Amino acid sequence: MNDLSNAALRRQQEIHHCPSFCNPIPSLALYVLLVLFLIGLAVSIFILIVVRNAVLLLLLLFLSALVATFLLWNSLQYMRNGALLFYLHSYPDSDLTLARHGQLVKFTGIVSCGNISLESSYEKVSQCIYTSTLLHEFGEPGLKPADVRESCFQWRLAYSERFSTDFYITDRKSGTRVLVNAGSNSKVFPLVMESRLIETTTNCRVLSSHLQNWLRERNLSVEARPLRLEEGYIKAGSTISVIGMLRKQNDILMIMQPQEIISTGCVWQKLLLPSDYDGLILGPPKMPDVGRDSTALQRVD
Repeated sequence: MNDLSNAALRRQQEIHHCPSFCNPIPSLALYVLLVLFLIGLAVSIFILIVVRNAVLLLLLLFLSALVATFLLWNSLQYMRNGALLFYLHSYPDSDLTLARHGQLVKFTGIVSCGNISLESSYEKVSQCIYTSTLLHEFGEPGLKPADVRESCFQWRLAYSERFSTDFYITDRKSGTRVLVNAGSNSKVFPLVMESRLIETTTNCRVLSSHLQNWLRERNLSVEARPLRLEEGYIKAGSTISVIGMLRKQNDILMIMQPQEIISTGCVWQKLLLPSDYDGLILGPPKMPDVGRDSTALQRVD
């Protein structure tokens, strides 16, 4: 079994490491753009005062608005893994008869459990090959935040349980069963959206008994406060896509973590800058996410 809980916290820290428009744009590029904007602003104001021509100033403001929109769009898509999802869906399925040892491949098919199966933390869904349960907190500090620099006036990841294990995937093209090494010591980047199960508000006086027991079992505070509990999983029988490195050994086919970092490259169709990811990629074969219906929500006021 592979514990990915710390990876979820690191991902949250990475997103909140700098202002929201930073990712995935390098900080140096932002500083250069800022300097260019200040120089252009000074020149355009000078021309406006001396020549009384506002064309350059209006042009500068228009271009600045376009650049800011582009940066905000990339930041939003980075938080939603937009570039990686597009990369996963556009990457062609590999042919097992032609794929070589050590080649980066993508297989799509039905998954089945290996020697170890998982159970989701809150809903107790069994026979899973990947589970993720996230607890977010809003407002006053109660649980240990993922990043002490985060504001107290926003939702923050307070607790994470995320696991994966080795499993099998049956290639839909050839019908061949391939072992996916997503267990111990493997870096896994899941693209499974968690569904919101519970959301409490400031008017909530007492948490439900089931939620209290779940919190108590993990030594977390059972005090009523604004909370949001999300859970996602990949259950045996689901259809997913996997991108990793193919390994052939003694007639056994395995998909392992790539030795090199995967880059999505520039996605010009969606105006997205390249993003780098390290690890085995698991995700839905189509745009809808794998797991529960995202509309399932128990709201407690």
